[in-house]
Amino acid sequence: MHKTNWKSRRPGRRSQRQNPWFRQHGSNERCDTEAQQSPQDSSHSDEEAPSTSSSTTGSSSVPDLPGYYFDPEKNRYFRLLPGHNNCNPLTKESIQQKEMEHKRLQLLEEEDKQKKKITRMGFNASSLIQKSKLGFLNVTSYCRLAHELRVSCMQRKKVQIHSSDPSALANDRFNLILADTNSDRLFTVNDVRVGGSKYGIISLRGLKPPTFRVHMHENLYFTNRKVNSVCWASLNHLDSHILLCLMGIAETPGCATLLPASLFVNSHPGDRPGMLCSFRIPGAWSCAWSLNIQANNCFSTGLSRWVLVTNVVTGHRLSFGTSSDVLAQQFALMAPLLFNGCRSGEIFAIDLRCRNQGKGWKATRLFHDSAVTSVQILQEEQCLMASDMAGTIKLWDLRTTKCIRQYEGHVNEYAHLPLHVHEEEGIVVAVGQDCYTRIWSLHDAHLLRTIPSPHPTSRTNVPSVAFSSRLGGFRGAPGLLMAVQQDLYCFSYS
Repeated sequence: MHKTNWKSRRPGRRSQRQNPWFRQHGSNERCDTEAQQSPQDSSHSDEEAPSTSSSTTGSSSVPDLPGYYFDPEKNRYFRLLPGHNNCNPLTKESIQQKEMEHKRLQLLEEEDKQKKKITRMGFNASSLIQKSKLGFLNVTSYCRLAHELRVSCMQRKKVQIHSSDPSALANDRFNLILADTNSDRLFTVNDVRVGGSKYGIISLRGLKPPTFRVHMHENLYFTNRKVNSVCWASLNHLDSHILLCLMGIAETPGCATLLPASLFVNSHPGDRPGMLCSFRIPGAWSCAWSLNIQANNCFSTGLSRWVLVTNVVTGHRLSFGTSSDVLAQQFALMAPLLFNGCRSGEIFAIDLRCRNQGKGWKATRLFHDSAVTSVQILQEEQCLMASDMAGTIKLWDLRTTKCIRQYEGHVNEYAHLPLHVHEEEGIVVAVGQDCYTRIWSLHDAHLLRTIPSPHPTSRTNVPSVAFSSRLGGFRGAPGLLMAVQQDLYCFSYS
């Protein structure tokens, strides 16, 4: 019996001895590990962001064996089992999750220890003031660099949320936050544990140090349908309503609902209950509200192969056929144009003065290599910022239809993630699918800050953020708001 077992093992050992690969790499395994743990590889800058596609074996000199995982701590390979019945404890997903959690905790610890960060070499307040006095910086450059410096020094503070139902705050998870034009209110979509979503408005007027207290105004309006897109709408006055696109379920079709903000709180003196209406629109992926005078009281919805522009007062609609699903939209303010980003990667503008689907209704056409998830028009309407599902963020010149700048580091594989552009502060903000919030300089695409999530990284816990130079109203302080799970955090300028 023992002899048979010994013979059965001999061919395997002989094959390993005769295989030159095992002889070569077995003797060099310790050397490769030492090279991997060199000081150069162990040092990281604040601008380097962890990615879901990165792994320990991929970034080192240790060879990547199919079906095996190299553990640098134990200095050996481990076999990745097929994982039958979901009982395999060692998979690529679990290894990547462990590495991402380790990097996240490491970054959080560094942020707590390091009070002041430096985004560029030799970039600090004293040198900035000195260059300004010597005339090396004009007013615009000085303000932009000052904002960049203050962004790098933002400190995380947890916000205390007060509500009429404290138990709901402990159970309901933030899905989305959206600041209004003056950044004194947040519209929130919260996932309810029993299923579905509920809405609320958070007043930011009490968002001041050192307490950082806000109040949430909730409403009994509840839906069991998924919210695909949200935007503020100005019907009675600025940001008087909220426009929501709800996905259809079972026999209930999809719709676009216009909710008055007065249902939650009377934020304006003498504010009366506004118009509450719903438009039957099947399968809307995106929505946008028009502030252009030539498309007054109108909103758009992006559907599968269609774009609908609806007048809220008259109910009149304009329809434009497309070749792909429309995932992102925004109206221009000065020109009567509606910009659309498609799943095919195409970005095109619709001239609203064309009342038919002739040859001239597509005013501008740009192309990405992946599905476009967000489009943002800059103030002078000569440039457009767009992001896609491949993690690419590009700044386009609408006059030449060429990409003039690209922002590196954003992580996305398939999620519908928003993009935030703030020209006054000269920054671009985006949350990646790896749950890291990244802030770039709008001027030169320099990565200024990478903020890890305060909670463990998960595809279902991607933070929702809002940035403003006046959080809480006209006299508010600049900062970043981050909502993740049941918590709200404020990263305020120090």
